[in-house]
Amino acid sequence: MAAGAVVAAAAGGSDFSDLREIKKQLLSVAERSRERGLQHSGKWAAELAFALEPLPLSELPPPPVLTEEDARDLDAYTLAKSYFDLKEYDRAAYFLQGCKSQKAYFLYMYSRYLSGEKKKDDETVDSLGPLEKGQVKNEALRELRVELSKKHKAQELDGFGLYLYGVVLRKLDLVKEAIDVFVEAAHVLPLHWGAWLELCNLITDKEMLKFLSLPDTWMKEFFLAHIYTELQLIEEALQKYQSLIDAGFSKSTYIISQIAVAYHNIRDIDKALSIFNELRKQDPYRIENMDTFSNLLYVRGMKPELSYLAHNLCEIDKYRVETCCVIGNYYSLRSQHEKAALYFQRALKLNPRYLGAWTLMGHEYMEMKNTSAAIQAYRHAIEVNKRDYRAWYGLGQTYEILKMPFYCLYYYRRAHQLRPNDSRMLVALGECYEKLNQLVEAKKCYWRAYAVGDVEKMALVKLAKLHEQLNESEQAAQCYIKYIQDIYSCGEVVEHLEVSTAFRYLAQYYFKCKLWDEASACAQKCCAFNDTREEGKALLRQILQLRNQGETSSTDVAAPFFLPTSLSANNTPTRRVSPLNLSSVTP
Repeated sequence: MAAGAVVAAAAGGSDFSDLREIKKQLLSVAERSRERGLQHSGKWAAELAFALEPLPLSELPPPPVLTEEDARDLDAYTLAKSYFDLKEYDRAAYFLQGCKSQKAYFLYMYSRYLSGEKKKDDETVDSLGPLEKGQVKNEALRELRVELSKKHKAQELDGFGLYLYGVVLRKLDLVKEAIDVFVEAAHVLPLHWGAWLELCNLITDKEMLKFLSLPDTWMKEFFLAHIYTELQLIEEALQKYQSLIDAGFSKSTYIISQIAVAYHNIRDIDKALSIFNELRKQDPYRIENMDTFSNLLYVRGMKPELSYLAHNLCEIDKYRVETCCVIGNYYSLRSQHEKAALYFQRALKLNPRYLGAWTLMGHEYMEMKNTSAAIQAYRHAIEVNKRDYRAWYGLGQTYEILKMPFYCLYYYRRAHQLRPNDSRMLVALGECYEKLNQLVEAKKCYWRAYAVGDVEKMALVKLAKLHEQLNESEQAAQCYIKYIQDIYSCGEVVEHLEVSTAFRYLAQYYFKCKLWDEASACAQKCCAFNDTREEGKALLRQILQLRNQGETSSTDVAAPFFLPTSLSANNTPTRRVSPLNLSSVTP
């Protein structure tokens, strides 16, 4: 316990003024993590330490002080650690029985835990296949919990021991107890990243975060940046990462990768791609987060780049989950969905708790029209992480295909709660409400989707069609006008799916209002599209006929507002009127 307390004191305060001291702490905890077989925590600390300036020989951290117990257990520990490194967990545990030192005791308990996990994963993969509901349990968990809880009550667990106790509780679905233990572990040994990361996986919303009593240490800043990214609070996350870069961690590949992931999460694809490309230059053999990079290349349809990435990762390590996911994305982009699903299954054999592979496999089964397998895959993704909006959204889409709108409404709502400002979730919700004939709710969703920045430029069209259906012609016209203005202002190709529909409706609307100039301008626009060309010509003929008969343009009918001058065929001066008022249906 004493050693843990010393490190806790050393990490106190969230001040980054003494980077040399922080580097010493990182090097020290990296070594202590590796001694206990916690390779990922050791790697994280080492990567972060590498981003800081080298220390002179006189300032390097001293080796840990050995106690009498450490000396007594040294032979058993050295032998067991060599077995542990070769993944012979039962053998390692056998030779560590009866060891009293903190380090040897942790390795003994951790070996037993990993042995149980390995047997569970082997049995799951061999007997059930990756899409069956896993009933296989880690048999060692209950015994480990009993033993660790006794040590915990006697206050004999150091920071690493508390971390392992928390992991065991989480695996037994004792979430509240696990959170308390991980918070305690963060207080006792704030430099151990593993405990912070486990805590991060158990926090489901910002409210939970407020009630946590976290230690005031510089490590807390890394934790908050990570949890903000996970909770989709991207603006806050990016601010945190920027402050960490300013504090002296500008060379950290971990921070660069996290910023790229944050931009991926808000679908700023260009920014995310450029950061990932920069990361690849700095760390060309990196495999972590490359599956996220491949998702971006997939969305952009960048086949050559995705092919290069897949081949490159295959050369580095073909048996990593990220590599399998990248190859799966490559086959998916080539519409070889069976092959893609096979690689996502391979990723899950390597790590059944790998979230991305479950979700991506669900997408592939959707493409293959295998809805029951897709549902199972998405459900597994949610079991692994309830914050995965893609899995909730995928389930909504699956039930939409099965024509079960009440089910899909529930799943889309969950996806929307996780991504409140994602227009795709709102449009999907609006469509659901429409099918259930809850038209006021549908209007709210479409308007909100437009307000938060409609990615697919479909919300206004759907809202216009809804108004059309309800014979609210003025509101429908206003929505179509806004839609056309948006399409033209962002310089998109005007052969957009619904542009012709909008011009056709507006031409007919202005015709009914006897506003010949505006009707004529819209009818001429209709002539540019194959599907509305004949209607546009017919309307122009009618307008010409009425004008020849001496019909005057109406002045007493108030039109909502008119086409912008740049779009008006004859540059008719247009009247300025108030913009669309949907206050009655705006949430």
